[in-house]
Amino acid sequence: MGLLQEAGISVPHGVVARTPDEAYKIAKEIGSKDLVIKAQVLAGGRGKGTFEGGLKGGVKIVFSPEEAKAVSSRMIGKKLFTKQTGEKGRICNQVFVCERRYPRREYYFAITMERSFQGPVLIGSSQGGVNIEDVAAENPDAIIKEPIDIVEGIKKEQAVRLAQKMGFPSNLVDEAAENMIKLYNLFLKYDATMIEINPMVEDASGVVMCMDAKINFDSNSAYRQKKIFDMQDWTQEDERDRQAAKADLNYIGLDGNIGCLVNGAGLAMATMDIIKLHGGTPANFLDVGGGATVHQVTEAFKLITSDKKVLAILVNIFGGIMRCDVIAQGIVVAVKDLDLKIPIVVRLQGTRVDDAKALITASGLKILACDDLDEAAKMVVKLSEIVTLAKQAHLDVKFQLPI
Repeated sequence: MGLLQEAGISVPHGVVARTPDEAYKIAKEIGSKDLVIKAQVLAGGRGKGTFEGGLKGGVKIVFSPEEAKAVSSRMIGKKLFTKQTGEKGRICNQVFVCERRYPRREYYFAITMERSFQGPVLIGSSQGGVNIEDVAAENPDAIIKEPIDIVEGIKKEQAVRLAQKMGFPSNLVDEAAENMIKLYNLFLKYDATMIEINPMVEDASGVVMCMDAKINFDSNSAYRQKKIFDMQDWTQEDERDRQAAKADLNYIGLDGNIGCLVNGAGLAMATMDIIKLHGGTPANFLDVGGGATVHQVTEAFKLITSDKKVLAILVNIFGGIMRCDVIAQGIVVAVKDLDLKIPIVVRLQGTRVDDAKALITASGLKILACDDLDEAAKMVVKLSEIVTLAKQAHLDVKFQLPI
């Protein structure tokens, strides 16, 4: 909300508190009898969530500084479980204490990048304050879109047109449009990929206000948006995501049991598809990129094997810029350092592939080489099934070559 305030956008007055005592102090300074305490957790559905300890809801209305302190003490340091967090939950390290406003009408507003429009698009709806996905499914005509030419930028008449279609009263259309223009400028300034205001409201005093905001930033802009990325709270992220960021790897954890190590996002997606085709389930997306080092490959294996669900690993490398022998060195180092016991299937093609195969053979390690991707996928799926059956039968399986 601080970014919106800096941009001159109307938001409720509030401050972040990291302790119950801070929440009490902030509540007294705000001076309003009616306050809202919002758990600062990186997940949607906070209002319907439940804290460990039993407190229902991550957004609570309170009526005194004492109550603000009591409620925040049941949030800070506790995990909040929502539809998005699942059974893992997310730790709440801070709360947002703000004045309570009384909306007359609630609207939905967002800016995002849209491939079909080849640029940014403004999205609005008269149905704010609710799950916009449900609105889109049940009443798609209630969603209004206004594409913006990225070169020409936003025009006042476009914002006015959208505000009118969203149903803002005629006396507030210009004010709503001004807020939209300021939000668009903020979208560009900070390399955002999405800004979502739900709800944007006309409050009881007749002011257009942004009551809540969700902003996604383009991670490729981290080098020039240091102010933004320095605010990243890693306690709200998967620990593996942090490790991947440190090693400069593109990693996304999934729910399967076959680890994937691939170079190139397209090839990584194709690798996951072919695993699924043969009845397996990928445990992750992991792209080591075109210039990976031995250290990065080792870190990639650490990431994959930190997921205890992983029962087999498929390495699929097409060496263009990426040299196969570098990947092979990384595999050998990782297998030795991590003392890996699970089967590893390696498919290498391209630059220095013969050197890579020689390195793997000379290592004497139990690494299965396969030239054909389809065969490699079939093999890793079968091996994962063998390990699954062994675990179910409480048996220890050892893999030896030749198999």
